[in-house]
Formats: sequence, C-alpha cells, structure tokens
Amino acid sequence: MDALDILTHIDQVVPHYQPIFSADEQCIVGYEVLGRFQQDGEVISLGPFFHDETIPEEFRMEVDVAITTKALEQFVNEQPASLIFINRDANVLMLDRGESFLQLLLPYKEKGLRLNQVVLEITEHHFKGDIQQLGHVLTYLRTYGIQIAVDNIGKESSNLDRIRLLAPDLLKIDLHSLRTSTVSYDDVLYSISLLARKIGATLLYEDIENAFQLQYAWRNGGRYYQGYYLHEPSPSFLPKDLLKETLRNQFHTFIQHEKKKLQTLYDISEQFQARISELVSKYKKASSFNELISALAKQLSDCSFRIYICDEDGFQQSANIFKQGETWELQPQYEMKNWSWRPYFLENIIRMRSRKHGILSDLYSDIETGETIRTYSYPLDEHHYLFIDLTYEYLFEHNAHL
Repeated sequence: MDALDILTHIDQVVPHYQPIFSADEQCIVGYEVLGRFQQDGEVISLGPFFHDETIPEEFRMEVDVAITTKALEQFVNEQPASLIFINRDANVLMLDRGESFLQLLLPYKEKGLRLNQVVLEITEHHFKGDIQQLGHVLTYLRTYGIQIAVDNIGKESSNLDRIRLLAPDLLKIDLHSLRTSTVSYDDVLYSISLLARKIGATLLYEDIENAFQLQYAWRNGGRYYQGYYLHEPSPSFLPKDLLKETLRNQFHTFIQHEKKKLQTLYDISEQFQARISELVSKYKKASSFNELISALAKQLSDCSFRIYICDEDGFQQSANIFKQGETWELQPQYEMKNWSWRPYFLENIIRMRSRKHGILSDLYSDIETGETIRTYSYPLDEHHYLFIDLTYEYLFEHNAHL
C-alpha cells in the first residue's frame, strides 16, 4: 500500500478499537485505538505505515492525528469504557515535548473527556533520545491526569532500568514476543512483575491468542487482558459486559486449578513434616550433623538429591551429601559456606522458628545442576535448620512441578 494513497485519501482513514478486559470486573475497561484504511471494501491495517521510517514523520503524524481525532469524537459521544489507549512514537512525541499531543486532547476535555481516561502508549525500546528527558515529558503530561503505558515489554531489547525511569502506570507485556524469546520466559516475567510491584504499575497482557495464555496472564499478576482470543479490533464499541459470563467461568476454572495445585503443595509439605520429624527423632542420637544427613539420605533416596544443615545465620554446619547416580557422597568443602544472601533465606528461617514447622519452597533453578527443584526446609532446633533439595522427577510424579 503506497503512502501517498493514504495521504491523498485521508478521509478513508478510520480508527478501530481493540477491547481491553479487566480481571476484577470481567468487563471491558478500555479500548486501544488502531489505525485502519478503507479501500475498495477492504480494511487494511496501518501498522506498516506507522512503522515505516522512510515515510516522513509529519506525514505519519498527519494520519495519526486524523485517526485520534475520529476516535476521541466517538469515545466522548458514546463513553463506552473507562480508558482509551492512544499510541504515540516516543521519538515523534519528543519533537515538541508532547505539546501537540496535549493540545489534541484539551478540546475534548470541554466535551466531557476526563484526561485521566487517556492512556498514552509508547514503546521504550524504539526511543533513540535521552530517556531522562522523555521521563520529564511524561511526568509533565501526567500532571494533567494522563496515564502512561509502556508497550511491548519483553520484546527485543526492553531495558527495565529505562522503564523504571519512565515510571509508567501500566506495563503491557507482549506474550507472543516473550514466548519466542531465547531468554527464559518465566525469568523475564518474574523480573517484570517485581518491577511493576516496585513502581506501582498495573500489568496488562496483550497478544493473548488462546485460553492457556489467558490463564498464564491471570496466574502471573495480570489485571488487564487484550488479544484476538478475547476480541479482534472492531470499528465500533462493544457491550461492556460482552464476555462477563465467559470470563467468570474461565476464571472459576483457573481458580479451581490453582487451589488444587496449592492443596497439593500443602499436602506434600505436611507429608514431609511428618516424615522428617519421624526420621529426625529416629536418628537424634547421631554423633554429628554429617552422620545425621548420611542417615537421612538413605531414607530419602526416592525424593532428594542433596541434603545439608545450616545455622540461623546461614552458615553451613554440615557437609553437603549429594546423590551421584545411586550413590550418596559427602562433600566437606561446603562446610561453613554462607547462604544468607539467597532470596527469602532469612525470612524463611524466622518463619520456621516462629511456627516450628517446615517450609516447601517455590520452584527455582538449582545453581549447580540447572535442574528445576524445590527445597524442603525443616527446623531441627532454634539454631539449626535442615535443607532437603527435591528432584524434579519426584515433583513431577506428585504434581508439584507446576
């Protein structure tokens, strides 16, 4: 499609709206405005036009303004949802430090648009200028109530430190891009979730194409959802409660699945509590910690590959006993190593001391083996704690690998 065809037939440029659904109300909370071109009865996406850097910026801006103007008129007249998401190239936005964008919005404030309904959507990794200057402009726009969303998080070279500087209100996570990434999907998502929590941003998952991805987004802190699985872009607004019953039913299924998984983990933890209590009582006369873990290892060959004991400060008081094939081997070089730097280590020590009960960790990758494991921790007394690393095979067999 030729750019000149679009510019000479700008009256054929129209907005389409892709709905964004909320987890808390199961309704349409907003719409993202997308550009379309109507030609000979066919509707063509303007995405390639806007991403073509060979087209002068002023031409792209002219088309962008035409789409945004039509969208704002329709949004103000119908008030179909709480939010309207408007895309802008951050490089173009910075040409006049956001002033033209603001001036485009202000006339609609008099027509009933609340500026806190507007979400300015930018893509951080496309921005070529000074990120701090962009941050200043976004802060200025935010004083008018305009919300900021950073798009395509996890795609290409998204820089979490740069995103932190922008302090967006929403982070849009690109599920498709993360799925095709060579980096561990869960690890990237965990980092994004931590960032969102630190800066107080809401997670919006986009490009949801199937029920599994919706469940993944729900399970990983997504408040808002968008994608063809839910609804494709439409030339008109939709009933707010379009998918309310469908989403309620799906969320009910997700909740039941999650509760079943949590019950499984609770049951495993309780089983280990009883099993380890019995074994520790059986071998309480062991002359040393190394003798104790050696005795325990023989009894835990079905589920564990590493056992060791630490004090309350994280200093290892025993060797490691490590399973090589079918044989357990003591590794004395680990004595007096300190593990207090590990996430949640000291927190879990306090929990065990207070509750006098063992703890089953979340899933994580073992530093040495690279295997996905869980660790069961058990308080031997107020000062010493037993750590039992469980194999992935055991977790898989007991549905504790999810």
